[in-house]
Amino acid sequence: MKNFSFYNPTKVLFGKGEVDKVGKLVKEYGNTVLLVYGKSSIKRSGLYDKVVSLLEKEDIKIIDFGGIDPNPRIESIREGGDLCKKHNVDLVLAVGGGSTIDASKGIASAALYDGDPWDFYSYKVESKGALPIASILTLAATGSEMNAGTVVTNFATKDKNGWGSPFTNPKFSILDPVNTFTVSPHQTGCGIVDALTHVYEFYFSNEDAYLNDRVCEGIMKTIIHYGPKAIENPEDYTARANLMFGATLALNGVTGFAKDFEGFNHSTEHVLSAFYDIAHADGLSILAPHWMEYILSDKTVNKFYEFAVNVWGVHPNKDKMKVAKEGIKRVFTYYKSLNMPLYLTDLDITNPPLEEILDKAVKGETIGRFVALTKDDVKNILTKAL
Repeated sequence: MKNFSFYNPTKVLFGKGEVDKVGKLVKEYGNTVLLVYGKSSIKRSGLYDKVVSLLEKEDIKIIDFGGIDPNPRIESIREGGDLCKKHNVDLVLAVGGGSTIDASKGIASAALYDGDPWDFYSYKVESKGALPIASILTLAATGSEMNAGTVVTNFATKDKNGWGSPFTNPKFSILDPVNTFTVSPHQTGCGIVDALTHVYEFYFSNEDAYLNDRVCEGIMKTIIHYGPKAIENPEDYTARANLMFGATLALNGVTGFAKDFEGFNHSTEHVLSAFYDIAHADGLSILAPHWMEYILSDKTVNKFYEFAVNVWGVHPNKDKMKVAKEGIKRVFTYYKSLNMPLYLTDLDITNPPLEEILDKAVKGETIGRFVALTKDDVKNILTKAL
């Protein structure tokens, strides 16, 4: 096992009715809040009005900032940061899914920075602080509610970069599964794939970390089991609750103990999103199964054998390669059952500028830690995924 340090300062309030506490919780940080949200879903569900009422009950001044895109733009970070400075905001409250929470982290950092916040995402400077951040989660997917990460797109430069700092963990996050009842089947499927891929990035590793692997397998099995139940019956509280907490655990640090982040799937998908503005999980749904097929070999077969047997329930067999291939086949089958895309053409991407994509995806000689892949390798995977 590798050495590691772990600290997660986010307070999680999980379960029905926990949103009722938001006014008093925000009040602990001040009297002015920037309320950040997406398009119109929280207004249709009634959550927006409820949150506003709870904040107003505590005499909290609300600076309204809606319209965050599914792939949050750097322009939103700039605008939100300026609003925080103008109105002396005390806390940034995200009500939504991962994109809204990610944007809020960037906004909270921009509020205490005099330069362009893209400097953080292009790794030119390190943050020296951020306003307090909090979230009310409405989509089980990214884990952003309990980690420091923030991913933002700059379409002007075709860059989608991730970044985080010791200041960008939410102070508290409210996770009420009821707030995910209105999530569409496709968005639910996206959340399932996103959460699973977060676990893949740590599970597929050359490090010997037995306990960590069993934790990863438990999270994956939970998400795989309850995902279809949530799609079939959107108001199945047990399914939504297990899916929500599973997605949170997938990227709050516990899956990464003693492991390196593998990296191929997220890094490559970020490039695709920056070029085509596709849903993040749509890209992951295409990349991960093809990546698995491509890297399966005599050197990696033991890991894929464990994955097939322990996660997908494939019957053990002396022919480990056969079992491993069956496990990967079940990933394809499961994603298909969720109506998730499996090929780039499923998203009407027919003639991607592969060389330009490769230049942005593979910035060194190779990408990926479980199996180091060259540009030619990545080109082969993308070509197979067309």
